[in-house]
Amino acid sequence: MKYCSDCAAPLRVEVPAGDNMPRKVCSSCGAIHYRNPRVIVGAICEYEGQLLLCRRDIEPRRGFWTFPAGFLEVGETTAEGAARETFEESGAKVEIEDLCAIINVPYIAQVYMSYRARMTNPHHHITPESSETCLIAPEDIPWDYLAFPTIWHSLKFWMADRAAGTRSFHTLDLTTRPREPIARERSADVADE
Repeated sequence: MKYCSDCAAPLRVEVPAGDNMPRKVCSSCGAIHYRNPRVIVGAICEYEGQLLLCRRDIEPRRGFWTFPAGFLEVGETTAEGAARETFEESGAKVEIEDLCAIINVPYIAQVYMSYRARMTNPHHHITPESSETCLIAPEDIPWDYLAFPTIWHSLKFWMADRAAGTRSFHTLDLTTRPREPIARERSADVADE
């Protein structure tokens, strides 16, 4: 960002009075432009013991698998956002249950929230964001082909809870960027956990 979104004047970087971090400040109107983390919401959707997965048809990580997730919109709760993203990416209608995990990803300025959800019926279909959707048994999750570390860890948390017969709340800080490709690195981790 080089210009003020309020008045279009050039921005400068400085530490505003009363602040402790450099910010972009308008050279004309003085507006402070903060860069804050984005919230990503998703749903681990289940129908009769199977999980809903979507093959991404958009970048980044086009062709890799994920559960439905995306950016939270202004004016919606995190649960509403997870349900909306599920419908947008798979056509599935869900009832959001409880929060499974919050994963902080500071290296890309994101906070990721994954919910447990129940599909209200088995219907799902491809969308502009997903080239394929499917219901699969948990033991058939394509671990080597999951799109992002947040998806991998969220599903691992969900699987551990399922095995233990519990519904725990999990947190994780992913503080270092993984080397590409993500999928190949994760396959070795599956055996370790």
